[in-house]
Amino acid sequence: MDSHAAVSSSVGSGDGAAQPRRNSRKPKYSKFTQQELPACKPILTPKWVISVFVLVGVIFVPIGIVSLRASHQVVEIVDRYDDACIPANVTEKLAYIQNDSIPKTCTRNLTITKDMKQPIFVYYQLDNFYQNHRRYVKSRNDAQLRDKSKASDTTNCDPEAKTVDGKPIVPCGLIAWSLFNDTYTLIHNNKTLRVDKKDISWKSDRDHKFGSDVFPTNFQKGPLQGGKILNPKIPLSEQEDLIVWMRTAALPTFRKLYGRIHVDLKENDTITVQLENNYNTYSFSGKKKLVLSTATWIGGKNDFLGLAYLTVGGICFVLAFAFTLLYLIKPRLVVF
Repeated sequence: MDSHAAVSSSVGSGDGAAQPRRNSRKPKYSKFTQQELPACKPILTPKWVISVFVLVGVIFVPIGIVSLRASHQVVEIVDRYDDACIPANVTEKLAYIQNDSIPKTCTRNLTITKDMKQPIFVYYQLDNFYQNHRRYVKSRNDAQLRDKSKASDTTNCDPEAKTVDGKPIVPCGLIAWSLFNDTYTLIHNNKTLRVDKKDISWKSDRDHKFGSDVFPTNFQKGPLQGGKILNPKIPLSEQEDLIVWMRTAALPTFRKLYGRIHVDLKENDTITVQLENNYNTYSFSGKKKLVLSTATWIGGKNDFLGLAYLTVGGICFVLAFAFTLLYLIKPRLVVF
């Protein structure tokens, strides 16, 4: 009995001492677990902070000035014509625009304010048109646009999915149905300017989103025509007006590229625009504008980027000056 107890006690004491170590869930000691890895812990001294603010200001202010100057070099002619192209004797604008028997031809004269170097970009601008509306954005079928075998797939395209007799519409959906259909003819010195509409869309869209073997079918065959009628003999990959329109805008005021003019225009030149005022913006109090614009290395006219750089750079200079005064008036005490 005594020997058995002694053996039991010795085994128990030995195993009992080792058992907690084997079953312990604590991680083994390492510099990572003990948070002892090398680390950089900068001390934000007044001189260091002031230097950073000055450096940011020195970099941002010149960038802002250059960007703003490039934006101001862009020459832009904007002409709103939605109201001007309604005859004076018309009181019901909506009834006028929806009546196909009434000609919608309108003539506008644009005066060039500064010399415009080619290429000159022709845009149409729409205001108060919410292309970013959730139901509008979803009203399309990308597989149908891309693949000929999916022509009958009209998922998500309601209410412009099929014709009255049940035939699938290609391209289906509200986005395609509402395609912009105003047209512009520009005349300069009694000569019609050729508006180049090639490569006005993204190459990636033409190559990957719109099929070269997909052709418009049953498009705009419903009781109400929404916009432009597509040529059924031209594949969707070559219908660049459609491709540009299908890339929906994020804001209610947007511009889309209509074409390019490869002619230089001089100051005080007059451009006569013969346009077809077909697109209905009167039902939602929208506005239509024709825009002629040049471009610089920064793109079109947009002061936001330059002003943003100038604002941030100016704030940094102000903060650097304020911290410098504070440091001189009340210097930081150094404790040893």
